[in-house]
Amino acid sequence: MVFFLKNRIHEELKFMHPLDVLSRMTRDSTKMKIWTRYFDSKLSRSEGRRVPKEASIPNPSLEGIVWASRDAGISKMKREENVSHPSRPYSKEGMLILQTKDALQATRAESKEGVLQSIGLRLRKNFNEAKSDQKQNNNNKNTGSRQKLSQRKSFKNKSKSSNRRSKFGR
Repeated sequence: MVFFLKNRIHEELKFMHPLDVLSRMTRDSTKMKIWTRYFDSKLSRSEGRRVPKEASIPNPSLEGIVWASRDAGISKMKREENVSHPSRPYSKEGMLILQTKDALQATRAESKEGVLQSIGLRLRKNFNEAKSDQKQNNNNKNTGSRQKLSQRKSFKNKSKSSNRRSKFGR
């Protein structure tokens, strides 16, 4: 009986594409891998982005994706930094491993694409909030009393000859 089962599995695998055989053997359905490039707005869909432009940001970090997943309600995750995607071995981008059941339940999605979109929208929201906070901080730094601004010394208009005199001690 065991020989029959082994022989049957071998016959099934014989007619499959080699990549399908590999994925069938190594795929763990309880875990979901999320790469940072899935959320990069600078990439096209064919280059590896898996969410719409509205749910992506330029140069996403693994830390930002972790925060967005926590905002989405996903609690069980493992982060692996400096890991390269198999199709992009030259870039060490990082990967987030989620429990599939937990991720689908927390985001109320039906597939990995739904989970990615949910995380991406929160990532985009966090990115926009951080950007607006940074703008407000920059505006607050530039504002000051007019008296301080008018009394600021400027040495830009000093002539070159005066610099030369001080340089040679004259």
